[in-house]
Amino acid sequence: MAGASCHSNDSLQLPPSLCCNTYSVCYLSESAQWCRVAAGVGEERSEAVSYSNSDCLMGSRLCNQLFHASYVSGAFGTEWSVKYNQQEICALKGSTVFMSGTLTHPGGLRVTEVFWVIDPALNLSWPDMSKNPDFSGRVEYLGDEQKLVSLKLRDVMKKDEHEYCVRIKTDQEMQKYLQRPGVRLTVTELCVEAPEEVTEGETADLTCKTTCSLTDPTFIWYKNGRPLTTKTIKNNQLHLQTVSSEDAGSYSCAVGGSQHLRSTAHSLRVRYPPKSVSVSISPSGEIVEGSSVTLTCSSDGNPPVKMYTWFKGSTPVGEGKTYSIPNIRSEDSGEYTCQSRNDLGERRSTDLQINVLYPPKSVSVSISPSGEIVEGSSVTLTCSSDGNPPVKMYTWFKGSTPVGEGKTYSIPNIRSEHSGEYTCQSWNDHGQRRSTAIHLNVLYPPKRVSVSISPSGEIVDGSSVTLTCTSDGNPPVKIYTWFKGSTPVGEGKTYSIPNIRSEDSGEYTCQSRNDLGERRSTDLQINVLCKLLLIV
Repeated sequence: MAGASCHSNDSLQLPPSLCCNTYSVCYLSESAQWCRVAAGVGEERSEAVSYSNSDCLMGSRLCNQLFHASYVSGAFGTEWSVKYNQQEICALKGSTVFMSGTLTHPGGLRVTEVFWVIDPALNLSWPDMSKNPDFSGRVEYLGDEQKLVSLKLRDVMKKDEHEYCVRIKTDQEMQKYLQRPGVRLTVTELCVEAPEEVTEGETADLTCKTTCSLTDPTFIWYKNGRPLTTKTIKNNQLHLQTVSSEDAGSYSCAVGGSQHLRSTAHSLRVRYPPKSVSVSISPSGEIVEGSSVTLTCSSDGNPPVKMYTWFKGSTPVGEGKTYSIPNIRSEDSGEYTCQSRNDLGERRSTDLQINVLYPPKSVSVSISPSGEIVEGSSVTLTCSSDGNPPVKMYTWFKGSTPVGEGKTYSIPNIRSEHSGEYTCQSWNDHGQRRSTAIHLNVLYPPKRVSVSISPSGEIVDGSSVTLTCTSDGNPPVKIYTWFKGSTPVGEGKTYSIPNIRSEDSGEYTCQSRNDLGERRSTDLQINVLCKLLLIV
């Protein structure tokens, strides 16, 4: 590469205080007045001499001849050059950039100052960039100044995009050098290019983009601030093969070695049908008949769930995010589910079991065996009731008198005195209830058959007497038969003897009969007294 310097030659003379640069362009050396021809740039000189433009044009032609003659003949000896390691650098905003080159200069010169300048074609004074306030605290010059020239620029930003050139001064005033073209710096930021929204099950590609080409970058991806290690990363692209709702989040990218310089986060939304559908109940705890409960359906879906449908078993019972049951009854017990729906589908929750607690109800008594109850047989009474929790205690009553405990009450060898009204009282943790009465009617043949006589006292010949038969039987006695001794003498509940005679004296009995049998009374002795005739 060629640089700018001033030289003289005996065979080709320039006007005093005119210099050539190795771009073959003439320029004036006076510090206050510059002459620019073609793309040449002037260099400051101490002499204050002014020349016309025609002098500059003449000098330019002579410069061309001088440069050609010097290059071919080796009049300069070892030529000036700076070989930059890179002439195009792409850097991340906020990173540190290194620019370097190898310096070659003519023999006999000692480099006294090396610094870097920016955009020398735009700023003719070629100032040291380290003194520029825009670079304050960010510039560091490295190297040995004789062969290696390096620039370390920290925390680069967009406004640092310039052409950077090495400027060299030596111990000879006329031997100065500027190497251009220099190093062109481009500053970029990382940017994630991706869809805003995808549907579950689709594929998605996220690209980490720059405005220039970084040197051998290794891209690192982050989700919600944490590095991704389980996804497919190819070059600058993150590939999501089968998108799920778990892939939704904030994605950013970085380059290896500069992980602290991440891209702006990109939010990826995933559309999916309802999932994680669940039902909660309020208040929690036991549900007692007569109280009120509210079921609430919760679900995760994108877009949000639009419709909720409630089921008891397989039967729809309501709509909406909540379902309330005021004054709950035992018949409300069962399995409840909520079905959530959005634009992409529907899903039903697992079952929620509602168990309504209530005191005993529908308490009833059954008897076994059924049919007529005959004295001497055995019967069993069974108490049935509906309660939640189940009935713990059963108490049996005959009338108002407790007669037993337990779900059943048995009466072996039943007697007539067991007839009556029986009830069962059921108890659980929430209350008690008594059944309606069941009547036990014990059937038996006649018993306690007895005969009474009227009038009582002595029976005198010619008087009248009536015998009455009394007995206990179920069903009641239908037939009464009267006997004198073993001879039947009459029927009916009563037996009358008008104008009784002595021959009516004897032992009388009554036989009572019903559908179940018969029984005879004990003997009643009738003794008829004769009348005494008083003869005067």
